[in-house]
Amino acid sequence: MAGLNVSIAFLFLTVGICEVGRQLSKRLLSLGAYCCLARELVGSLQLCAGCLELRMLMEIGLWGGGFGPDVALTLLFLLFVAHGASFDGASANLTVSLQEFLILDSGLAATAAKLLAQFIGMGMGQVITKYYWSWELTDFHLIQNLMSLECSSSLRTSLSHGVFVEGVCSFLFHLAILKFHHSRPMYRVPALAATVTLLAYIAEPFTGAFFNPVLATAVTFHCSGSSLQEYIQVYWLGPLAGMLAALLLYQGNIPRLFQKNLLYSQKSKYRIPKARVVHVPGDSREQRWKKKGEKSNLELSA
Repeated sequence: MAGLNVSIAFLFLTVGICEVGRQLSKRLLSLGAYCCLARELVGSLQLCAGCLELRMLMEIGLWGGGFGPDVALTLLFLLFVAHGASFDGASANLTVSLQEFLILDSGLAATAAKLLAQFIGMGMGQVITKYYWSWELTDFHLIQNLMSLECSSSLRTSLSHGVFVEGVCSFLFHLAILKFHHSRPMYRVPALAATVTLLAYIAEPFTGAFFNPVLATAVTFHCSGSSLQEYIQVYWLGPLAGMLAALLLYQGNIPRLFQKNLLYSQKSKYRIPKARVVHVPGDSREQRWKKKGEKSNLELSA
């Protein structure tokens, strides 16, 4: 239990330190530099450090500490709730940034800056977490240091199945993002955290359930067991294909590439009111024809 408490303290201490970094960046940098660089860098560092520690608990805690998967999944949910509440609009995910570019929410220069910041942040998170493990505060970290020399690939299934799993996870994750994009944070944050937790529970035994190319690059690309080409197909092309499929299904088009809606018909937002027939009591058809004839006679006489 002491080892678990140390890991929990590290996770939330990381969130707290990164929040301090965000607040300082807001005061020292311009809005554009903060949104495109500092916010994404700090968010990516926070995400990478948290996922590496949780990955360690899921791999070692099951047999080293007797923790069931329910403990790791609960921590994953709470961690992503903390991420969603503290990220301040950062995505820390390459496919999410590309989605924002494709739906015209972000320009090319801003998107490129975000991707660069994500790679730097993930690399910093990897270095900081491994340095923290080197302190060997718990038996888990001691075992992790011994295992890190010969880490194994997270891809524990066939290549085609791995691409399918990561693609489906990305597809469902991006559908949830699009669905709750304009929702209040009190609804959006737990909904996305629950989505990530459910997908991790289902897909983790097969691919590690990253559906984030930059995170997968930092965590598993250096491990033996799969080639670089296999890693790219599963953890890059799979999530990108899932994002594009989700965008097409949700909107019917990709605004950055083409405006024509391929799936849904466009309805005019202006409605033409229909004429309403008013029936006057006591006004029979014969009386109406009589009045019409009298009106015609008056016009002829005039």
